[in-house]
Amino acid sequence: MLKTPDLSDLNPGAQALPFQFQQFGRRISCQGPIATVACFEDNSRVKEAVSEPGHGRILLVDGCGSLRRALTGDLVAASAMENGWAGMVIIGAIRDVEVIDTFDFAVFALGTSPIKTEKLGRGERDVALKFEGVDFSVEPGQFLAADTNGVLINKTPFLTE
Repeated sequence: MLKTPDLSDLNPGAQALPFQFQQFGRRISCQGPIATVACFEDNSRVKEAVSEPGHGRILLVDGCGSLRRALTGDLVAASAMENGWAGMVIIGAIRDVEVIDTFDFAVFALGTSPIKTEKLGRGERDVALKFEGVDFSVEPGQFLAADTNGVLINKTPFLTE
């Protein structure tokens, strides 16, 4: 897989998510179609999504940037990995990083928190997400590439040459 700077050069319509992500897990990059979750301090919809076959998709979770509660831990990340997800990008916190770092899986998050989320069934799946600095809505089925340089979103599959 090409690094995100190279993908950006080859795909002028690609947009970078305007966040500084930390990388977790042994895979330092991931690329694929997007599935989305929007939630705030409740990972019910995240758990629901990763329990289903991922088919090489990347789960993009808009957790509103909250670092108070972790939207993903080792059990959720393990479920995603076992069910064929290519990776997870969390705009929020994760936990159990010492375990996640042993997984052959890619997780990108804003930071960590030892506190679990509430489980109240709140949040939405497969919805369009809007981020300041990104000129279009991020929708399921669009494409994401993530590595230690950042996270790119593209409306179509990334050109690689």
